[in-house]
This record gives sequence, structure tokens and C-alpha cells, in this order.
Amino acid sequence: MIRVLIADDQALLRGSFRLLVDSAADLTTVGEAANGREAVALAATTSPDVVLMDIRMPEMDGIEATRRVADTTRVLILTTFDLDDYVFAALRAGASGFLLKDTPPAELLAAIRTIAAGEALLAPTVTKRLIREFSTAPRRQPARALPGVTEREREVLVLIAKGLSNQEITEHLHLSTGTVKTHIGRLLHKLQARDRAQLVIAAYESGLV
Repeated sequence: MIRVLIADDQALLRGSFRLLVDSAADLTTVGEAANGREAVALAATTSPDVVLMDIRMPEMDGIEATRRVADTTRVLILTTFDLDDYVFAALRAGASGFLLKDTPPAELLAAIRTIAAGEALLAPTVTKRLIREFSTAPRRQPARALPGVTEREREVLVLIAKGLSNQEITEHLHLSTGTVKTHIGRLLHKLQARDRAQLVIAAYESGLV
């Protein structure tokens, strides 16, 4: 059973998300938080697998709350804002996924399962925005080093940063699915990245893309 904590300052939305989550046989809601501070406290006492986290909340916003809980639980950001800097701050804080609140119910449930399974998930509009932001923003710090990353792993990392799926990477590089997964696993380990979203950030911060 996947345990879900819901953090949103709007009671109506929290209730709606709870009904949706609890309607799935493999998901259950373990708590509701009206602000980031409550989310952090509840995450510590309920040990959720996934936190559905709003960004704009009183007392403590979703970005700071994500930063405080991301080491022990996975965070799926849900917001109405897809074209602002919040997405980048949330990903750097450790969020594993980012979806808009108008996402169809079935897709939201699938996203929770994806995040709980250890994968990263970004809405297509967010991925495009992320790529555009990193490619046009002036570099404010030295390029990030990629210690121990092989040439083939660099090729895989570039394709991940461009938004390609595992299947698309296998076709592009003429590799087996298992080999691609192995390369991605090694990249996660070498770059100390939690998931695919952090690999995208690493690729841009290193100047590879």
C-alpha cells in the first residue's frame, strides 16, 4: 500500500485529493496538512511514501517543506503555476515530480505510483520550460564536475536532459534497454542524484547541454 500525505492550504482541494487517493485500491491517505510546517511535522510522524505538495502555502512554503522532507520521503509537487521559477527551486530542493493541478485524475494516480516506485516525473510543459531556462540563463557559478562519468554515460546524460525516455535513448544509441538502465543507475550513483529530475539539473549545471 502506497502511503500519501496531502499538503495544500485549500481545504476543498485537500478533500478532493484525499477522495481520489483513497479511491485507489493500492493507495491510502495518511494525513492532510494546511501549510508547509504541518507537512514537515506530519511527514515525520506518518512516514508517507509520497507527499503531494502545494508550493504556495502560508507559514512555510512547499519549497522549504520539500527541502526538509526530501531525504526521507518522495515529493510530488502539485501547483497551478507551470511557468515560473518555483519549478526549478522545487527540483533543487529535492522534489521528484511536478504536475499541474488540472492533471486528469487517472494521470495523477499514475504519477503517485511512478514517484513511489523511485522514478522522476515532470509534466511535458515543465520539462520544456526547464530545458529552455537552463539553456538561456547565464551561468552564475563554475560548471559542475562529473567525476568518474564515462563518455557513454555522458551521452546518456545528454539525452536524459533533452527529455528522451529510456526507450528513445535505446533507439538513439542502439543499445539494449538493460544497458541503458545500467548507465542511468551508474549516473545516479556517481552524481549522487536522487532521480531523473536531478540528472537533468546535473547535465545543465555541468555544461553538457
